[in-house]
Amino acid sequence: MTIIETFLTHENPENASGMKRYMKNHFEFLGIKTPERRALSKDFLREKAKEGCVDWSLVDKLWAQDYREFQYLAGDYLKKVQKWLTLADLDKLYALAIQKSWWDSIDFLDEHVGSIVRRFPQAKATMLVWSQDDNFWIRRLAIDHQLGFKLETDADLLATIIKNNLGSDEFFINKAIGWSLREYSKVAPDWVREFIAKHDADLSNLSIREGLKVLNRSHA
Repeated sequence: MTIIETFLTHENPENASGMKRYMKNHFEFLGIKTPERRALSKDFLREKAKEGCVDWSLVDKLWAQDYREFQYLAGDYLKKVQKWLTLADLDKLYALAIQKSWWDSIDFLDEHVGSIVRRFPQAKATMLVWSQDDNFWIRRLAIDHQLGFKLETDADLLATIIKNNLGSDEFFINKAIGWSLREYSKVAPDWVREFIAKHDADLSNLSIREGLKVLNRSHA
């Protein structure tokens, strides 16, 4: 039985209904929650990782499936083989990001994009291009690809990418800006305070509120 067939045999309509509502009815669900999905795919992913490469035909096949759990499985798989992602794979991740786009898929794709940028610094130039893309989900990827970088964050790159998106009225962009600032504030609080103060007039209230959340909490 293939992994796709295995998932299909574990359909749970009751769970699916709630999961679909949570995602604003953008996608169909089988009703397989995260712990069960990981349990069902554990052996499959372990064996696939032994191949020592990225099987993009598998990723594309999973992404093409109607049920959202298969896109989550693709993300789980990419995490297993993340160390084999290369510069050439940025185009493939871009292609995934503009298909079946929503915050859930973008938020796990940004980790994979970030892993490439961390290992191949020349990819920073691509992030600058992405930060001005017509598709706001791609811009969100550029904004948040350094989440988790901590002291390895390229502050100049982060600042430029954010400035390229100031004045946006797109919720998911302004949320991403706030998120990136909030995460960086954990290791560079003064930088974040200064950046927000300098760009206060152009940052959205949402971005400012999110960006200062950790800093305000530490002074509460």
